[in-house]
Amino acid sequence: MSHKIGVLTVVYQNYTVLQEFLKSLEQQTDTDFHLFIADASKDKQTIASDKIDITVVDIENLGYAHGINVGIREAYKHNITSYCVINDDTYFEKNFIRNVRKSLTANPRSLIGGKIYYAPGFEYHKQRYQKKDQGRVLWYAGGITDWNHVTTTHRGVDEVDKGVYDKTEETDFITGCLMCFDHDVVETIGFWDIRYFLYYEDADYCERAKKENVSCIYDPSLVIWHKNAQSTDGAGSKIHQTYQTKNRLRFGLKYAPLRTKMHLIKNYFLSF
Repeated sequence: MSHKIGVLTVVYQNYTVLQEFLKSLEQQTDTDFHLFIADASKDKQTIASDKIDITVVDIENLGYAHGINVGIREAYKHNITSYCVINDDTYFEKNFIRNVRKSLTANPRSLIGGKIYYAPGFEYHKQRYQKKDQGRVLWYAGGITDWNHVTTTHRGVDEVDKGVYDKTEETDFITGCLMCFDHDVVETIGFWDIRYFLYYEDADYCERAKKENVSCIYDPSLVIWHKNAQSTDGAGSKIHQTYQTKNRLRFGLKYAPLRTKMHLIKNYFLSF
């Protein structure tokens, strides 16, 4: 099998964010990777780079999980068995791929996430921060699953990074914005569940992983900056809320304690 890392992303209409994403990949010190893009856009545009290997697969818009599954299968056709799932509305420094490779080697048969900052200007609470804080406001530094309320929250979210979350450790869930794993994980737990379409597919994958003794690892050496929710009209948008509500119910009914399931069903129908 190839030693290349398969970088997997899904595009839906937001071609402008690809410029910074591709530039980050073009500047990597470790160039032994291949970018696989599942393009679910209605009006497709050409995606190309003369500096990195790119394979674009045109797909029907059946959701984020479907796009990731297509990417995994396409990478595997290229004899690639190490994967880095990442949002296209992100950017990162030149040693990112090198650090991904190190983490995959150090944490085989695991799901691995990293430290994710809001990209400057994309913070949810912009008024809270001084200019010097921009680029250091955390979006994700590990995941917390609250089974009493069926919520998955990001540890450290909206905090200015003070070095509190600089330890590699196990965590409840890894966000699908950045999730790395090898093909042994796929052989153990399968592909992502396309029924979620958008949101909670990552939390579901983590729960399935833990049931098979596949660890969820937070590794702060993997650092990216995220232009939050650029494919869903921004955080708090109608599409964002719709899929969050629907898939929280699906996720909870699959994994939560019975009493919590009862509350979930009741509250879901009361919301209409």
